[in-house]
Amino acid sequence: MHIRQESVERHTLAVLVDNEPGILARIAGLFSGRGYNIESLTVSEITADKAVSRITIVTSASPPVMEQIIAQLDRLVPVHKVVDLTVQGAHVERELALVKVVGTGEHRIEALRLAEVYRARVVDATVSSFVFEVTGSIEKIDKFTELMAEVGLVEVARTGIAAIARGREAA
Repeated sequence: MHIRQESVERHTLAVLVDNEPGILARIAGLFSGRGYNIESLTVSEITADKAVSRITIVTSASPPVMEQIIAQLDRLVPVHKVVDLTVQGAHVERELALVKVVGTGEHRIEALRLAEVYRARVVDATVSSFVFEVTGSIEKIDKFTELMAEVGLVEVARTGIAAIARGREAA
């Protein structure tokens, strides 16, 4: 008997919720309680009155498990809407990272050269270190930090994914 293996795909979800204490913990608990991994998580207030927040979650799951995750999120009381941006179609994803590099001489020159290639901005500098701000896709930031590891990378802080659908439709 051959058992068919479901393909696991990466999905980006936009979840609109009432901005109330404990909602993020409830959503994270829904994932952890069922053994689902959250690869990226960002939250921000999106209305002028600060009543609604948008939670962007990146996770990987098979199609049936993804349907289950979305259904469970939809059932939470303060959740207004759950949109699977991956299924919806074309969307834009970006992440911001702060990357600290320590070095002198040639390593310092090489770090600045790489930063220019990756369009990273210097947001702090001392005689022995730089902090770069780089934005872009996960792959771009991964590659930038990988290259910086060779010239003195000491610390990375990443925001997580911010994503929005292309076109006229809103989440």
